[in-house]
Amino acid sequence: MNWLPSFLNPWTAALTAAVAVPALLALYFLKLRRQEMEVSSTLLWKKAIQDLQVNAPFQRLRRNLLLLLQLLLLLLLLAALARPVLHGNHSAGRLNVILMDRSASMNTRDIEGLTRLDEARKLARQLVDAMEAGASAMVIAFDDTPQTLQAYTSDKLRLKRAIDSIEGTDRLTRLADALRVAESQSTFFYPEEKRPSQEPPRIHLFSDGRIGDAADLSLRRAQMLYSPIGSSAAPNLAVAALSARRSYERPTEVQVFARFANYGPAPVEDVGVLLSVDGQGQRVDQKMLLLPERWSAQQRQDWEKQSGRTARSAVEFKLELVAGAVLKVEHMSKGADALAADDAAQIVVPPPRSLSVLLVSSGNYYLQRALESMQLKNPQTLSPSAFEQQFADPARLAGRYDVIIFDRHQPKALPGAGNFVYFGCLPPHLNIKAATGPDGQRLLARDVGVLDYQREHPLVRHLNLQRLYIGQMLRLELPTPANATSATDTQVVVEGTAGPLVVLHREARAVHLVVSFDLLQSNWPLRQSFPAFMHNAMVYLALGADMELRQSFPPGATPVIPRSSLQQAGDPRELRLAGPVQHTVAVPAGGDVALPALSQVGLYQTQPPVPQFEKIAINLLDENESNILPMATPPGQAAQAASGGGASGKIRQELWWWVLACLAVPLCLMEWWIYARRVHL
Repeated sequence: MNWLPSFLNPWTAALTAAVAVPALLALYFLKLRRQEMEVSSTLLWKKAIQDLQVNAPFQRLRRNLLLLLQLLLLLLLLAALARPVLHGNHSAGRLNVILMDRSASMNTRDIEGLTRLDEARKLARQLVDAMEAGASAMVIAFDDTPQTLQAYTSDKLRLKRAIDSIEGTDRLTRLADALRVAESQSTFFYPEEKRPSQEPPRIHLFSDGRIGDAADLSLRRAQMLYSPIGSSAAPNLAVAALSARRSYERPTEVQVFARFANYGPAPVEDVGVLLSVDGQGQRVDQKMLLLPERWSAQQRQDWEKQSGRTARSAVEFKLELVAGAVLKVEHMSKGADALAADDAAQIVVPPPRSLSVLLVSSGNYYLQRALESMQLKNPQTLSPSAFEQQFADPARLAGRYDVIIFDRHQPKALPGAGNFVYFGCLPPHLNIKAATGPDGQRLLARDVGVLDYQREHPLVRHLNLQRLYIGQMLRLELPTPANATSATDTQVVVEGTAGPLVVLHREARAVHLVVSFDLLQSNWPLRQSFPAFMHNAMVYLALGADMELRQSFPPGATPVIPRSSLQQAGDPRELRLAGPVQHTVAVPAGGDVALPALSQVGLYQTQPPVPQFEKIAINLLDENESNILPMATPPGQAAQAASGGGASGKIRQELWWWVLACLAVPLCLMEWWIYARRVHL
């Protein structure tokens, strides 16, 4: 409660005072013009000569008790005319539920350097102080899930301790579950409250009104009393969206897209954007112009027309990343920003996978040495006969190897998904085939050189292939646009003088890299470009299989780590999460592991590192939380119904009736009594 009153009609009272006060004083400046007459005695005239009705100016103003009382009475009447009011939080009832919003938007600092949650704590403590003897209350803190911090009690000290223990989170706001908990607890604690004659429970909501499920709110009997918290003038710039993916044509290239939003009251110009890679600032984008999201489309058009500038809220970056990294995007205008949780967002770029490779060959020294020089995961070699015997069923082959290299052997069948490389042979049953002559025999070309190649393609970038010589190659018949389907894509990477030498073919969920000649019939194994090509091919296939990066989680998420990832990490008995909040998780003997709710934005790291979960990014990226404009009206239909009954909103107690009844009327009676005694003969 604010004990300093405010006035609803101050200017009306001021204008009235400017007329009434001088008029009253003027009456006491006037003097009565009397006719002189001789009388025998003045004994009976002492009271009469004190007549206060005057009709001619002027006399010196003297101390007069009646004048003082009349001035006080006039000032009280003017004060009543100004309509003084006291503002405060809700009055406490017999049964109270204190709902404390602790979501991300309540961390906004827009109340004299304090957060909205700090203000909510203060108002809630005042409500507890206002509870009468015998009244009870409970405390529930909520974001996207409710938490009962104090059951029903009349102990004000315990209630205040529960209120002070509430800490803000970066999670979203959901109120429906908290209301259900509040009503169920009220019924359990006090079953008699269901009777119509009993006062219903009062649910006191301390929030900024940014409720994500406002349309789903409902109350059976309780009254929701809403205390809006926050300033509509608070500025806030936020990262509204962030995504990243690898280029389909160039898997080592990462495309980053970010969109920013202005949830403040005024446009913000020259907003810089910083992109950091593993904590190192790499690039600052050109300035952005962000218009308020609360503006209508017409307001935006009018502003752009008057200023001659166009709003720009999105940026896009392109990076070359072969190794894993953490990308962070943030805006640089943090001086006038009331909410810090949405100033930046992060995304994890996983490192290239350690490939499991199978070589199917009758013997190729150069291929074996090239694979041994790479850090591959258990490279294996099988003869063509052993391969066909072990993997007669393609389903057994699916998912077992990341890449399978066929050297001068065409397999009989392959699974529908995977990565395959062919040297001097072709994949079976696909749209890419060997050209044949009239007799049905495969057409070969001899003494072939390189005509041209795509120098920017990831497979051959920075390679010199001009002196490559092929003694004999297969002529290929590639799919034409007429017989190609939407699920196929064929790209000639290296073009020879007699036809394609290196072709990248995608069909269904499989990637086929075809080299149309036998390595042993060329000088390529003896040139430096060959091991570089093999390295590029493995990186390309490793990254191309997973083009989408690990997208971030929202605050409050509980990522689930599969048992297969835990086994790769050595089946630890305990996991530690290092980040904005530290966690320790016991790992059961079997099954997957669900991490605890990660309530704060930031980057978390698993210790020991768990593959695919080494780093976990938590980003807000929520329009409802970043839009810190407080809602003046109660959220949801339930609160609106309570408002219609006069039970919602802050208390506004008008004092004009008390001014008249307790001060003005007794003063008027006193003035009349004094006047009557003075004029009494």
